[in-house]
Amino acid sequence: MKEVYSINDATNKIEHYCAYQERCHTEVEQKLRSMKMDSEEISVIISHLINDNFLNEERFACSFARGKHRIKHWGTIRITNELKFRKINSRLITTALKEITPEEYLDTFEKLADRTWENISETNALKKRKKFCDNLLRKGFESDIVYEKVKELEAM
Repeated sequence: MKEVYSINDATNKIEHYCAYQERCHTEVEQKLRSMKMDSEEISVIISHLINDNFLNEERFACSFARGKHRIKHWGTIRITNELKFRKINSRLITTALKEITPEEYLDTFEKLADRTWENISETNALKKRKKFCDNLLRKGFESDIVYEKVKELEAM
């Protein structure tokens, strides 16, 4: 890997980086820092990326929310926390969460809950209940629906 990049080289490299997958400002900034660019150069490159639509926080947030929900089956709490960690503002987080319909959200939750319950081979009822709840809470689902579901599954 080359140690020193000109602004043009760095810009081309970062354009490919952003075109390959949606990125947030934080990821792009970290990548540029790892390429030994200084703050002024980073500002110039980031504003170029925004103007040429390579970098768009709203598009990133929406794509992130959709992907993490559909592929990793994350709940809104985990998605929100991960977006906050990436320094995405609250307005964009709210917009991104609208990408997941309530029907799709509950459908994913139900399927995941049923699968999780079936896959826990614990014989002790309390331990099974704890493992189930911990798993779904870690995935970022709201505690009220998790506890409601565990009651429903225990009654079966």
